[in-house]
Amino acid sequence: MDNVTHSLTGWALAQTGLKRRTRKGLAACILAANMPDIDVFFGWAPWTPLATHRGFTHGLVGGVLLMPPLLAGLLWLLDRWQIRRCAVFKSSLPMHFGWLMALCYLGALTHPLLDLQNTYAVQLISPASIHWFHTDGLFIISPWLLLILGAGIWWSRRREKREDAKPGRPAIAALAATMAFIIANIGISALAWRLPANAERVFAGPQPLAFWRREVIWRDGGMIGRASYDPLRGPSALTDVQQPFADNMRDTDVRRAAHATPEIERFLAWSQMPFARTRREGCTVKVTFGDARFTGRAVAGGFSPSVRIPAQDPGC
Repeated sequence: MDNVTHSLTGWALAQTGLKRRTRKGLAACILAANMPDIDVFFGWAPWTPLATHRGFTHGLVGGVLLMPPLLAGLLWLLDRWQIRRCAVFKSSLPMHFGWLMALCYLGALTHPLLDLQNTYAVQLISPASIHWFHTDGLFIISPWLLLILGAGIWWSRRREKREDAKPGRPAIAALAATMAFIIANIGISALAWRLPANAERVFAGPQPLAFWRREVIWRDGGMIGRASYDPLRGPSALTDVQQPFADNMRDTDVRRAAHATPEIERFLAWSQMPFARTRREGCTVKVTFGDARFTGRAVAGGFSPSVRIPAQDPGC
C-alpha cells in the first residue's frame, strides 16, 4: 500500500484513544505503521532478504518482532533529549515506555497486513522462506480506504476539539469499516481464484474505483491467461478472456539471460508471473523480461528489465 494509507491507519489507531496512553503515542503509531518501508534504502545490501523490497522488514520476524523495539528506543531517546533541553510539551501526558513499545508493535503489525492485500505480495516469513503471500483484497492505492480512514480521523479530531464524550468512536468505526471492506474484497478475489481451471498460480487484482471488479491473471503449463471478473455480471464466469500467450521461460536463450546480470536475477526472484520476449539482432539476442501482473502502459516500464547476450547461432 501507499504510505498515505499506512500513515492514516496508524493515525486512526492513535485516535481511538491509544495516543493518550503515553507521550509520543501518536508518533509511535504513525511511524511504526510506515517503518517496514525502510527497506527501500537497502537495495544495495549484500544480504538478499534485506535488499528485497517487502522482504525481511515486512515479515513477521524483521518487521513485526525486531524493529518495533528499535523505534520505541529511538522515540524514548528523543524524549529524553527534549527534556534535557527543557522542551515544553503540548500535552501533559507522561512518558510510559511500556505503552510506547506496545504502540510500536501495534503500528508495525498493520504494515504487512495491509501490504498483504495487493498483488505485489509480501515475503511474510522471510528469511525462513522467500515465498510471496497475497490476498488480492485491495488495489495498491485504494481511494475508498483513504476516504474511510480520513473521514474517521477528521470526525474523531472534531469531537476532541469540541470535548465530546468518547471522541475515539469515529476512529474505531473507521477501522471496523476498513476491516469489513478488506474481508469482503478478499471474498470476491477468492471467487475469482477458482474460475481458471487447473491454473498453477492465480492473481485477481482489484480495480481502484470499481473495487468489486478483478483483473484475473493465471499461469497454466507455461501459458499465461488474462480475463476480467465482475461478480455483478455473473458470480461464476470470466469475461473479456484474452488469448493465452507463452511465457517463454523455458527457452534456451531466456534461461541463459536469466543469470546474465544481478538486476535480472533480482527481478526474477521477485516476479510471480514472469515472461520473456526475445529479439535477435545480428549475433546478439535481446531478452526482455516482464511480470504479467504489471503490463499496463503506466507501470510496465518499471517492470521490464532487458539484457543482451551472445547468440549461439552458427557463424556467430
